[in-house]
Amino acid sequence: MYQQPLQPVGGSLALSAACAALPLLTLFVLLAVVRTRAWVAAFGALCVAVAPAWWLWRMPLPQTLLAAGQGATFALFPLVWTFGTAIWIHRLTVHTGHFDTLRQGFARISDDRRVQALVIAFCFGSLLEALAGQGTPVAVTTVMLLALGLGPVRAAAVALVGNTVPAAFGPLGLPITTLAGVTGLPATELGMMAGRQVPVVAVVVPLVLLAVADGRRGVRELWRPALACGGAFAVAQFVTANWLTAALADITAAFAGMGVLLLVTRRPVVARRTVAVAVGGGLPERDAPAPAGSQWRAYAPYVTIVAVFAVSQVPAVKRLLDAGTLAVSWPGLHVVTASGAPSPLTTFRFAWLAAPGSLLLVAGLLTAALLRVPPREAVGLYGRTLFELRWAVLTVVGLLALSFTMNAAGQVATLGVWMAGAGGFFAVLAPVLGWLGVALTGSDTSSNSLFGALQVVAAQRAGLDPVLLAAANASGGTLGKMVSLQNLTIAAAAVGLTGREGELFRRMFGPSVLLLTLMCLLVGLQATPLLSWMVP
Repeated sequence: MYQQPLQPVGGSLALSAACAALPLLTLFVLLAVVRTRAWVAAFGALCVAVAPAWWLWRMPLPQTLLAAGQGATFALFPLVWTFGTAIWIHRLTVHTGHFDTLRQGFARISDDRRVQALVIAFCFGSLLEALAGQGTPVAVTTVMLLALGLGPVRAAAVALVGNTVPAAFGPLGLPITTLAGVTGLPATELGMMAGRQVPVVAVVVPLVLLAVADGRRGVRELWRPALACGGAFAVAQFVTANWLTAALADITAAFAGMGVLLLVTRRPVVARRTVAVAVGGGLPERDAPAPAGSQWRAYAPYVTIVAVFAVSQVPAVKRLLDAGTLAVSWPGLHVVTASGAPSPLTTFRFAWLAAPGSLLLVAGLLTAALLRVPPREAVGLYGRTLFELRWAVLTVVGLLALSFTMNAAGQVATLGVWMAGAGGFFAVLAPVLGWLGVALTGSDTSSNSLFGALQVVAAQRAGLDPVLLAAANASGGTLGKMVSLQNLTIAAAAVGLTGREGELFRRMFGPSVLLLTLMCLLVGLQATPLLSWMVP
């Protein structure tokens, strides 16, 4: 049995935290400075994590490697299973020629491609996050943005910005229920508190999305519709999380934001030609309308995805799907936390029916039938898709192996306890911990399971409200989505940019830190008498 030590290096928490940060520093330097390929950065950081886990944290080498192996397995299922299947569904539309029809359909939403990008990346992406999560929104919306005529880098960047604030409540409130489970705090109060943090940032996310899509001109010309969309999204998210249920917050917000945006942009805001040249590099072609049958088939994949995931949440269906989940203790991995409690990291859950990838497969099979793709062609296309994603798969495997190794050894816990030593100022740092967790794992749910209990302990030590800091972990984590290597890899793979994840990282780091700073200031003020009235 391995018990995680918190300060194994010279009995010093600060020195131990510095050593624990080395794998993360290696990852960021290799990506942003050396500019290596993403899979090289992931496995380089993994090697840097394994060495101190064995030498300094004294984790037996077999268990260290077993933890890495568990992370690699988790990467393949459910993550690769999810985004690989999502991209395959997109390839079905390209293979059948319906992708061009889809592009024409999006052009009719508005003459302005930036408005179309807001609808797809922010609103529709939120709906997908509410239903599926695990990279599905990024994989789907990135390829949909290509249909608008956005370049690959810009499409990926816009999709990453859109997949931020919905993560606190999606899929279907899972991050909040997980946070309640690891902290012992009421899920209702945690959802309410997150619903008084995330919406404040949600108001400005459409502005950031415009800045990424079209720079200052995009913000200058469309700030009013963007604020209207963000405001409607935020109000719906706030109301739903505080008076209904956190599980529905993203769904109501997605429809509210989309409805208001389409209402205020019924007429073109700027000249069509100017917008086309600025955002897509050319005027959208006004092809002859596709036949009615072709039009509905072009939308069929995305309607089918929403329908399948919606049906999967019907209580009777959900119980049936969950019944197939297998929870097994990872063989040979025996870890307890610093307090002596069993670590949840040793349990692997194989949700072969309820996994988003499995549901996407059902949607894909239905899509193939609707698009009249012969089974042999569909299977062959799936195989080619996975082959083309091989470097992205390798990256995700290395990244999750790194995450699981650091978590099992106790390196992540050391970093968290060190940050918690900031006392009352920790209220400002609490969202940073959530941001770091999501940057590492790509999941707000995983970040909450890692740091939720730590946030509560830190709050009690500093005399702060536990609900405030626990919710701040979920809220801050949403902004780590933009720089999560998992999401970066999925976005890059979806648009054929495998190997350029570092470029995306450098592009997204600034907006991510900017929004994180806003969240930190908000939580810091909520810990003072000035905004303490916002804490339920």
